[in-house]
Amino acid sequence: MSRELEIRQHNALTSARYDYTELQQDLMFFIISKLRPDNKDSYSLSIMELSRLTGKKYNAAYLHKATADMGSRVLEVLTEKSYKQIWMFQQVEYHLGKGIIEFDLTKHILPYLFDLKDNFTSYELAAALRLTSKYAKRIYPLCSQWKDLGETKKYDLQDFKKMLGLLDDKGNEKMKQINELRGKVLDIAVKQINEHTELHVSYKLEKVGRSFKNIIFTVKPQALADPIPFDLVATTQPLPGVQQSHYDNAARILDELRITDARHRQTILSSAAHVAEVNRYNHDLKTGKVKASRNPGGLLLVRLGLVAAKAPKPTPA
Repeated sequence: MSRELEIRQHNALTSARYDYTELQQDLMFFIISKLRPDNKDSYSLSIMELSRLTGKKYNAAYLHKATADMGSRVLEVLTEKSYKQIWMFQQVEYHLGKGIIEFDLTKHILPYLFDLKDNFTSYELAAALRLTSKYAKRIYPLCSQWKDLGETKKYDLQDFKKMLGLLDDKGNEKMKQINELRGKVLDIAVKQINEHTELHVSYKLEKVGRSFKNIIFTVKPQALADPIPFDLVATTQPLPGVQQSHYDNAARILDELRITDARHRQTILSSAAHVAEVNRYNHDLKTGKVKASRNPGGLLLVRLGLVAAKAPKPTPA
């Protein structure tokens, strides 16, 4: 991929509230990259082409579930004049034996894909596909929207959480503690964006009184990171004998432990034994059977045999 493909979407879609998985966001990026002004209805996408772009293999059942969920999950678009609930697809058809998916877009999503004028976000398709955290995939376009100004606007922290699907209108919150938000969302997203895209970002959380109230990102251009070799990107293909939920949970645990090295992730997620050990290790951490307060990610890599344990420091005589 010597030349990066820039794709564009409406700013309202960039800041919309929705909760897509990593795979669902990749499909969305791929669809947006295929948009043509003379075709606003139906698009046929090659699974093989997507696989070449991402270096990932796609199981049919996994794809079926991903697109079914995309069809039922609402995109909440909030502007100064309205609040809209929009669905992306009218229908999705798989052409069996051909590796082709045909998407019929709803008429209500079309203005946010085509009627952009000057109100759009541009970002690099290859960079977006490199990111493995679903939150990094949301924050990267968000920061891209403000890259010419050097920093984003000041986002109300509660609105920001809603944008990422971390907080619903009933007040149900996935990550109540600020340390959870930092460790499981923000720090991982920033690290991946800085390593794999043309942007270098950082964030600042602002307090009002004793509570964190706002978040703002600093955005600077940098030399585009080299593409990750396709054979080093973790696969989404479920492993034989491994339940999809166990596989997905192992990938999530690697994110939480900040294990982002592509080689390590590829090795771990391509081995049924490693996936089982990751889930077992996480259980041991949660139940206190394993003590690893300083570097739980590093300890996991040692247990898996991927890095050598550090020799203990000699005791002074």
